[in-house]
Amino acid sequence: MSIPAAARTAALLGAALCLRGPAQGPPQTPVPADRPVARTDQNSQTAHAQLLEKAKKGGIDIYFEGDSITRRWGATDYPDLLANWNSNFFGWNAADFGWGADTIQNILWRLQNGELDGVNPKVIVLLAGTNNVGRGAPPGQEDAKAADVARGLQAIVQIMQAKAPAATIIVTGIFPRNDSMAAMLVIDKVNANLAQVADGKQLRFLNVNSKLAGPGGVLFDGMMNAADKLHPTLKGYQVWADALKPIFTELLGPPAKEDHAPAPTGDPSATRR
Repeated sequence: MSIPAAARTAALLGAALCLRGPAQGPPQTPVPADRPVARTDQNSQTAHAQLLEKAKKGGIDIYFEGDSITRRWGATDYPDLLANWNSNFFGWNAADFGWGADTIQNILWRLQNGELDGVNPKVIVLLAGTNNVGRGAPPGQEDAKAADVARGLQAIVQIMQAKAPAATIIVTGIFPRNDSMAAMLVIDKVNANLAQVADGKQLRFLNVNSKLAGPGGVLFDGMMNAADKLHPTLKGYQVWADALKPIFTELLGPPAKEDHAPAPTGDPSATRR
């Protein structure tokens, strides 16, 4: 699958958002969060092709979108989490379209390039933005970073509304993360912004952070992976599920005895290990 030259250039510029080690060379201007950026690595391209095929199969009433936190819940390479997904959502025709390490910009690109086309879900669940927040912002720049992340999330909502106008969109507040407590200063500001733009009807805001963490965003024991203090455990995912299921019941009725959603996918690289 080829990637347009413009998107490839944007991806290179956006790499500054995802660096895992010290920056090399002069700093580059980060791509604004409301601008789509393609992932050009082969594994992400393969995953995009798989998600396009999943979208074409139809039968999806609930469409989950996001980064690795969303992806892992309904992925074949995390069988324990997938079992929890099935125990909570079977009968509601839910499908997972998250992809690991995605920024808001990457999710925008995937949505612009077919992953929601023709799906027509009744409900969309969005959880994204933690990869844009990263470990926080320099002192005094928290407001600017939070505003950028919020604009990006609103851009995702806008494209979802355009491609699935009948869907109720549930924007989930960015989860607490304790790999850097400075991140909480940005996360709280982003979530406050999202709460203000939701209308409580077709666009809803869901914040479960008080169930995941205490004052100051300090995580409760067992809610997040002890190694990274970022990705939920089964206990953390169940908190999210417990908040979502009453909304799904309100909008869709109780789950059916059969499920027509496409089969779950996973990380393509996991099948080659």
